[in-house]
Amino acid sequence: MRGVTSRERMLAAIGCGEPDHVPCSFMLFNALRERSRDYPHFVEQQVELGLDAYVQVPPRPPRWQSDHRDLYGLPVTHDERVQVVEWAEEEAGERLLVKEYRTPAGTLRVEVRRTQDWPHGEHVPFLDDYLIPRSRKFLVSGPEDLEPLSFLLVPPKPQEVAAFQEQAAELKALAARHGLLTVGGWGVGADLLGWILGLQNLVFLPYDRPQFLRDLLSLVSAWNKERMRVVLAAGVDLYVKRAWYENLDHFTPASWAQFIQPILRSEVELAHEHGARFGYIITSNCQPLLPLIAEAGVDVVIGVDPHLWDLRAAKEVARGRMCLWG
Repeated sequence: MRGVTSRERMLAAIGCGEPDHVPCSFMLFNALRERSRDYPHFVEQQVELGLDAYVQVPPRPPRWQSDHRDLYGLPVTHDERVQVVEWAEEEAGERLLVKEYRTPAGTLRVEVRRTQDWPHGEHVPFLDDYLIPRSRKFLVSGPEDLEPLSFLLVPPKPQEVAAFQEQAAELKALAARHGLLTVGGWGVGADLLGWILGLQNLVFLPYDRPQFLRDLLSLVSAWNKERMRVVLAAGVDLYVKRAWYENLDHFTPASWAQFIQPILRSEVELAHEHGARFGYIITSNCQPLLPLIAEAGVDVVIGVDPHLWDLRAAKEVARGRMCLWG
């Protein structure tokens, strides 16, 4: 009799079924990845350890350096008409890095303090966590920036889609050889607002400028769905969205239900239409949101922290509705 594959075990768990045993699968495994020859070697080492590894489509390279280091997945490229200019200034003994995106609809400018721990040299990336506490001026500040921003958030180009499809075929073959789950992504929503707008500013938008927040989230979601469709068309088992900043540090349950839940529900529906499950990465200060996340149709919440969650209470909320992945 054929044994249960890791993929079948993972799908059973994610679907609130009865797997032969609880899967052991790392969301992140940086130490092993850094010691691996390449991505297939990283996956195969986990299989040898008896873990329920998954194959990420596209994979996160071992040493990720790009203009969108904290948003893994498809390339993030701008409209070809955008001109990008960077320079550095000295001001009151402080090194200031300036970057302008000159679009057909206007210029977007970001100013970043170059601290001693700044990892990008004289360069300012587009999407990166290091921007949040160091930006003196964020890329986006008001409704007038929405049209210029649309030139920075364009759908994947045909050559990017073709390259992804070729890579995805190889990765799906790797997963099939070992009977592993395929995971696509990452999607993004309010996390991107943290990079381009600032998290402190994000906190006030639901009350001070709700329509601007709604329009900004809508723009990001439309872009995100274009990227989702490319990944989902590859036939992945699970699509994952990063949402560390979509928590109660930045939203109340009421504002989350108003601004985040409708978008999340529509993205879940898109994944389900393609036969994929939907995963949502959120870790801290979020347990009161679990009923709302379940209402949106999310299949698995990824990043459950036993130090921050009441696991018994979380299990009761999620029971039979969605999986919890620690």
